[in-house]
Amino acid sequence: QPQVAEFGGGLVQPGGSLRLSCTGSGFTLDYNTIAWFRQAPGKEREGVSCYSRGRSNYADSVKGRFTISRDNNENTVYLQMNGLKPEDTAVYSCASTKKPTFFSTCTEFRVNDFAYWGRGTQVTVSS
Repeated sequence: QPQVAEFGGGLVQPGGSLRLSCTGSGFTLDYNTIAWFRQAPGKEREGVSCYSRGRSNYADSVKGRFTISRDNNENTVYLQMNGLKPEDTAVYSCASTKKPTFFSTCTEFRVNDFAYWGRGTQVTVSS
């Protein structure tokens, strides 16, 4: 059964950093589109970052602070988060498509294009 799982959440002070990882099992992430989403209490889920066909996309709110990367040897995608702010507090989930997609899946954070979802990891930014 293909699955993805997130690791690396936690509590961090404003201005701090965290690195989240998203590991696939039962399938290879190599050529799929992978995205990170987040959902804060009382708010809708939003796309944070996405990687597809060697290109990446970021929400305006995280540009310049977050970096998405892929390690095919580890079947893992990472989200490096620097300069964290209290408004970054949310449950972060990763998702993968079943097969390669057009980059529009990333630019539009098309939720319905993603077949495999993790359960999420809590990120809390607070002093």
